[in-house]
Amino acid sequence: MRRSVFLSEPNSVLAGSTHNFNFTYITASALPTGTLVKFDPFTRNGENDWELPSHSPKSQSSVLFLTLPNSKIIYPKLETDPEGYQQYTFKLTQAIEASGRFTITMGYSGTSEEKQKGSQVQTYTQRKKPFYIYIDTKGEGDFKDPEVVSVDVRGNKLANIKAIVPSTVYKNSRFDIFIRFEDQYGNLTGNAPENTLIEFSYDQLRENLNWKLFVPETGFLNLPNIYFNEPGNYRLKLTNLTTKETYDSDPMICLPDGDKFIYWGQPHDRHPRFNSVDEIENSLRYYRDEQALQFYATSPSENEKQTSHEDWRSTAIQVAEFNEEERFVSMLGFQWPGESSKEGLRQIVYCKDNKPLLRKQDAKSSSLKKIYRSHNPKDIISIPTLTMLKGSSFDFSALNPEFEKVVEIYNSLGSSECTKKEGNLFPLKSKGKKKVEEAAEGSIRKALNAGHRFGFTAGGQNIGDTPTDPGAYNPGLTAIICNDYSREKLFQGLYARHCYATTGVKILLSFNIAGIPMGDVVTTQKKPGLKFTRYIHCSISCIKDIKEILVIRNGQVLKKITPEGSVYELELDDNDPLDKVLLKSDLQPSRFCYYYIRVEQVDKHVAWSSPIWIDKISEKKTKKSADT
Repeated sequence: MRRSVFLSEPNSVLAGSTHNFNFTYITASALPTGTLVKFDPFTRNGENDWELPSHSPKSQSSVLFLTLPNSKIIYPKLETDPEGYQQYTFKLTQAIEASGRFTITMGYSGTSEEKQKGSQVQTYTQRKKPFYIYIDTKGEGDFKDPEVVSVDVRGNKLANIKAIVPSTVYKNSRFDIFIRFEDQYGNLTGNAPENTLIEFSYDQLRENLNWKLFVPETGFLNLPNIYFNEPGNYRLKLTNLTTKETYDSDPMICLPDGDKFIYWGQPHDRHPRFNSVDEIENSLRYYRDEQALQFYATSPSENEKQTSHEDWRSTAIQVAEFNEEERFVSMLGFQWPGESSKEGLRQIVYCKDNKPLLRKQDAKSSSLKKIYRSHNPKDIISIPTLTMLKGSSFDFSALNPEFEKVVEIYNSLGSSECTKKEGNLFPLKSKGKKKVEEAAEGSIRKALNAGHRFGFTAGGQNIGDTPTDPGAYNPGLTAIICNDYSREKLFQGLYARHCYATTGVKILLSFNIAGIPMGDVVTTQKKPGLKFTRYIHCSISCIKDIKEILVIRNGQVLKKITPEGSVYELELDDNDPLDKVLLKSDLQPSRFCYYYIRVEQVDKHVAWSSPIWIDKISEKKTKKSADT
């Protein structure tokens, strides 16, 4: 039996390029006048998606039209399906015989060559990007199975070289480096001039190890068994010997000994292209392979309309499949919206696999108190997010210190560190029409001053943000400091508050007071000398030059430093008498103070260390405890 034929010209293109596309349909059977033809580019109108053409003959941009065998042009009716995909329906004004053909053109209409040269391709690579055509010969809109044609979208010209490196290594310990050759959109590409050579080097590199690399067809290289002979700060350098352009890696710190490492990831983010529920496998692969994160937690909504039982089951299966120690830690999480001010928005993450989705409509999980009563603190971690966003704010009065060990200080909508008036570098805002207002009650500094204790994390887009109305800032990153690369150890790092947040770049930040690391609490009973002086030490290694470093004490700037360069070793003695700087709170048995570090680069990227707390234990309490 003869079949219809559906063809595309061209059938292979470069990401982000502009072309005129002709989709030719050769019908196996006759099509009468009035036949409906629906063309589906299977594309949402997202920022990185295929440019969706207009359906109007008057359009000055890319346009879609159908050419009949008699050369007559007809224009479609535009529709959008429930999932946001735009579809174009034509009504044939001429009968077409069997083996006849018509052509759907997407791009230049022929009316103004100077104004329109074609339709822009999506900016991400995809093998066999599908386009669908549906035929209804009765003209009643009853479309059956479609015919499919595909277009390969390949990486564009080489524009960037990225070295994926560990943040922490130890002297003479071997590690691997991964090199990504990318086009201007971040896609892997081998599209470089023939005989292009890349020189690989770094400070203190022995001359006989000055390597020359070819650009592979895959766009990806693994360089194993690298090691440093001496402790220090390192940046790998890749130089394109053809163009003389250089590319630096993220900073690395080589330590003489120890067992602590920095691992980077996101406790939550909404994928910019893939639906985090329907395409969870693609989403996880994106964060693992393209973003080179070391951990990632899913974050679908608990609402059944957005995440069905089947969606959650599929998500749980994929998370368990992708979790691989020493390569990529995947975590099962979801977003739970509570009452504004009293509960706020939470990202709840499970420590183990195959756990249920806790829906707000269910009696057992209708409030945070019920959720916490039915779980062990080691089973989940609950992260308050967007605490200063009006409508989903959180005033911290009901913060649960057993489950809520960390708070999100930054995500794509902005920062909740403090109010805009108090110097917030990233006031909450959206790129689109979404109304965003600040709620001062959710200020993180205010909560810390009130005696609450938590570490800092950063995330990306929230599940409620749409592709056309995203946050105004980069997705954030969370760094966890622990001694082993496994899900269990990463959770332990979060529980211990041994973590810090950045606005999306890998700034290296080590912070301690008298040897006490970030996230910890120290008492004057353990270190009596803290009553008289607090020795603050911070090692910073940035991507760009440092604009300023702030030492924050009790929500106020204790010291501002404006060093030169991208690496700085901060040493500071706070000699103010401890009694004069202590805060008092009903939440804590003793008076206390806290410190944290905020680092800003010249390109406005920022890192926040988790705080360190100092509790003053009075001599009376100490003596009474000893007598008891």
